[in-house]
Amino acid sequence: MEDNRQILGMLGALLDYPDEALVEALDEIRAALTGHTRLPPDTRAALIELVDRLSTRPLLDLQEDYVDIFDRGRASSLYLFEHVHGESRERGQAMVDLLAMYEAKGLFLGAGELPDYLPVFLEFLSHETPAQAHALLGEIADINRQIATRLAERGTPYFAAVAALLPLAGEAPLSNADAAESDDESTREIDGEALDREWQEEPVSFLGAQAPLSKEPQPIQFYDKRPSR
Repeated sequence: MEDNRQILGMLGALLDYPDEALVEALDEIRAALTGHTRLPPDTRAALIELVDRLSTRPLLDLQEDYVDIFDRGRASSLYLFEHVHGESRERGQAMVDLLAMYEAKGLFLGAGELPDYLPVFLEFLSHETPAQAHALLGEIADINRQIATRLAERGTPYFAAVAALLPLAGEAPLSNADAAESDDESTREIDGEALDREWQEEPVSFLGAQAPLSKEPQPIQFYDKRPSR
C-alpha cells in the first residue's frame, strides 16, 4: 500500500482558508508536488498551477476568492455531510459520530471547527495508517468527484486539489473534458442556483449514510457554519 499521507496533508492545506502559514509553505508544497510520482502527470501539473496562482496573489485577494468559491453555493461546499444529509437533522448525528472517530484516534478539534470540513478530514487521514487512509478516502470519492466537477465548471484552479484525491483513492481521474472547463475561467458566467439544483439531484454516500430522499430543508443547530481560523 502506497503511503500518500504527506500529500493528503498538503492537499488539505491547499483547500483550507488561506492564511500566512499557507503562503509561507507554498514553496515547500510545490517542491513536494513536483517530485510526487504517484499522481498522474496532468493532475500534478494542475496542482502546480494552483500553487503558482496562490503564490502570485495577495493574501487578501486569496481569501476573498476562497469565500466566493466555497461559501456561496452548496454544490462546491467542502463540508462533506452537506452532500450527504443537506441541512437535515441526520447531519447532526453524523457530525457526532465523525467527531467520536477523530477523538478515538487522538484528534481533538478546536472550538467551532467542523469535523466534516474536507481539510480537517484530510488532516485526520494524514495521521492514519496508509491502508486506513486509502479506505476512508475511497468512502468520499463520489463526493470529491462531484465537488471537483463543480469547481471545474466554475473555472477555478482549486478543482485540481480535490480532483487529485481521486487517483489517491484508487479511482479514475477526473476526465479531461471535465478538467478542461477550468481553462475557460474568464468567459463563463456561472449560475450558482442552477449548480445547486443539480447538486440536490445527485445523491451520494459517506461512511454508509445515504443522502435523504426529502429535499425539504430541516435546519439544525449544531456547529457554527464555518470552522475557526
